[in-house]
Amino acid sequence: MKPPEFEYIAVHTTDEAISQLAKHKTAKILAGGQSLTPMLNFRLVHPDMLIDINPIKELDYIREHNGGVSIGALTRHRMIESSKLVRERLPILAAAAAEVGHLAIRTRGTFGGSLAHADPAAEFPMIALLLDAEIKARSASGERSIKSKDFLVSYLQSAVADGELVTEVHIPGLPAHTGWGFHELCRRPGDFALAAVCAIVTMAAGKCTDARISMAGVGATALRAPAAEALLKGKAPDAALFKQVAQKASEASDPSNDVHASADFRRHLVDELTQRALKDAVERAAKA
Repeated sequence: MKPPEFEYIAVHTTDEAISQLAKHKTAKILAGGQSLTPMLNFRLVHPDMLIDINPIKELDYIREHNGGVSIGALTRHRMIESSKLVRERLPILAAAAAEVGHLAIRTRGTFGGSLAHADPAAEFPMIALLLDAEIKARSASGERSIKSKDFLVSYLQSAVADGELVTEVHIPGLPAHTGWGFHELCRRPGDFALAAVCAIVTMAAGKCTDARISMAGVGATALRAPAAEALLKGKAPDAALFKQVAQKASEASDPSNDVHASADFRRHLVDELTQRALKDAVERAAKA
């Protein structure tokens, strides 16, 4: 397999990258290249120019931001996995980062690239949706912030417009007494998940005051389960309630049949993984 012909340029500033994007209407951004390279080799994309943004140091960081974190688009998965700040503020994000592919992939893959690629089975879009992240994108026309619920459009399609570059992701911090759970099932370590579920639960006086559930691998994008979340609020969680919530989450999924698993099996996984994630989240909330 060989990629189509293209020109290549390395840029050293965000402004330079945006200028090149404005000049080359079919250009693609090269960051980690973990998704773009195979797409080039399969000739699924035919850019006239690859714009290599790896030299842009200003897009590689993890910072405190209003009790949460801001992450530059070029921050590698491995940096998120090992960041003390992320583990303290958003431990579910660090846990999800550790499940992305293999170490070699995590060393090269970038946070902004994973979100922009919008693979429905990937961990980071699911976590961004769960945590109500906001994604910043810049173009020659200016900068805009896109809420995660609006950012994921369809299979391998995000809201990043032509000429735009993802620059930063803001993720709010978690309230006090909030716990988290993350579970996925893969055929082999490093494979994309057949299904994945993550949850956060906030507790007060033995009852759930807030809950969020997000899923991956069971739709055209990562999905939230609002009806399932609503069942938890104001109630004292137990195994019976977890089963009801998990059934609602399963109903909110929209998987397809493929060579890896049937839609019915994926729905079953959502049910089981939701119960496990909620159990973990409530147990962690009790210790928070």
